[in-house]
Amino acid sequence: MSIKSILAPAIISAMALSPLAADHVPGELIVKLKKDVAAENFFGHSLTGASLDRRIELSSGDLYVVKFNESLVSIDTLAKQMNERAEVEYAEPNFIYEIVKPIVHTNVLDEILNYQDASDNGAYYTPADAKFGKLWGLRNTGSNGPRGVNAVEGADVDALKAWEITKGDRAIKIAVIDTGIDYNHPDLRDQMWVNEAEANGQPGVDDDGNGYVDDIHGYDFANNDGDPIDGHSHGTHCAGTIGASHNAIGVAGVMRDVQFVAVKFLTDSGSGSTEAAIKSIDYATKVGVDIMSNSWGGGGRSEALQEAIERANDAGIVFTAAAGNSSTDNDSRPHYPSNYNVDNVISVAATTAADELASFSCYGRSTVHIGAPGHEILSTVKNGGYASYSGTSMATPHVSGVIGLFLAENKDLTPLQIRNKVMVTSDPVAALRGKTINSGRINAYNLLTNTIPERNEPNPEDWQTVDAPLFESAHPYSENEVMETVYEVEGAKFIRLRIRKFDLENRYDYIEIRDAKGTLIEKVTGSGENYTSFFAEGGTLKLTFKSDRSVQKWGFVIDQVDVQY
Repeated sequence: MSIKSILAPAIISAMALSPLAADHVPGELIVKLKKDVAAENFFGHSLTGASLDRRIELSSGDLYVVKFNESLVSIDTLAKQMNERAEVEYAEPNFIYEIVKPIVHTNVLDEILNYQDASDNGAYYTPADAKFGKLWGLRNTGSNGPRGVNAVEGADVDALKAWEITKGDRAIKIAVIDTGIDYNHPDLRDQMWVNEAEANGQPGVDDDGNGYVDDIHGYDFANNDGDPIDGHSHGTHCAGTIGASHNAIGVAGVMRDVQFVAVKFLTDSGSGSTEAAIKSIDYATKVGVDIMSNSWGGGGRSEALQEAIERANDAGIVFTAAAGNSSTDNDSRPHYPSNYNVDNVISVAATTAADELASFSCYGRSTVHIGAPGHEILSTVKNGGYASYSGTSMATPHVSGVIGLFLAENKDLTPLQIRNKVMVTSDPVAALRGKTINSGRINAYNLLTNTIPERNEPNPEDWQTVDAPLFESAHPYSENEVMETVYEVEGAKFIRLRIRKFDLENRYDYIEIRDAKGTLIEKVTGSGENYTSFFAEGGTLKLTFKSDRSVQKWGFVIDQVDVQY
């Protein structure tokens, strides 16, 4: 083994926010009572400084919203007092969720809108939509990626080959739970679910008796009415990626044939509450959708929201969820709803046309299931328009659409079986190693044909630990410090780092671990002992320690690596 000096980002350690510290509707708690507890008696005699405001009626058992004055009692205190009561199953804030905010690319919009696809696609079916050539997430030619990106041919969802098998099915219903959908958009209006009883019934009357008035294309839980029109654009953008019509205008979706149920719980400013989210999920479950596509997040961990997702799982509904756009590790800093450990939840990271993890994307070695195109994605927006956005919000509808294609051909699998197939049939991507559970980007053709790519990965039982030259900081280390070294083990097929101890300023001071090609393996920060990094192919690790000007902590000691030959 030799040491060399060399220049050499994932965050391994980050404290999760206290759930009660997360954004919430001021002065509101959601309360679930235990079975057989009479709400009238409990709320009539048991609240001090708070009062029952409303009931959330659910088929699984009602929830209750309690209002109080946070200037007189903190939400932490009241929630603790409520949770200590024997009659209470749980009490939690009415959290606020937001769209997973996209990056809007206005500087290249004119170029995109004027683009005409003139490429030769061989024998494959190709939509005639004018802007199809810019949809690199569906077909990446290596030359149609965003400006400044070294696009990689084939770094897409493999839509053209998949369309030779199926283009979807109108029987597949997908709920876009978001800011609504512009159901008048020329690329979306023919894809909308129509509740015929309401469409042909009397305005202002619940004609189908499902508890919702005038829900012709879905429902608006932000404003509590039957008109889920999108005044923001986020939900419309997501819908376009899933299933914009293949109609020779605008863009084309992953699915040619699909029905959208528009479920609006985020306002036109892009935010909504736990209460509205629960109602949205339960509505979509009642309507009988096949997939719920969720490009939103925030708040803290909510038992009430998890229970709603579990009810959807029990009904056999897949729940795709954006992993988040804060560039952080969801293993240590959870992002909801993508982090809920429910069998139907599929957490989605964003990849670029260069087959890299997008710089903004959250990730998680044990919590993020799949990567998908999410950088500079062209799709539909409100008022009949088109725009290019970036975010895990844009990656998630690619996954929803691909799973929609799969469900058009496969009717009887559970959400967990579908999730597992999505992962094992994914294309292995080096940049996703250590960032997602299976290190893969979704591939529609592989999923439809049950093609399982070979993965060049180590056997967990074959690791050998060997001593390495000492790489150690001062204790404490200095400000603005940069330390570099290279570990090389001749003949090794795989290598990973062992860190005996590290104590670094969380998120600001870190150790970068890269492979021989310079690909980032992971970025270690915070504190820990006897930590084992993710692996790299070959026998080379390039290490760089960097500190900033603020806090200087104890530092680190590294003197071993693990290898496989």
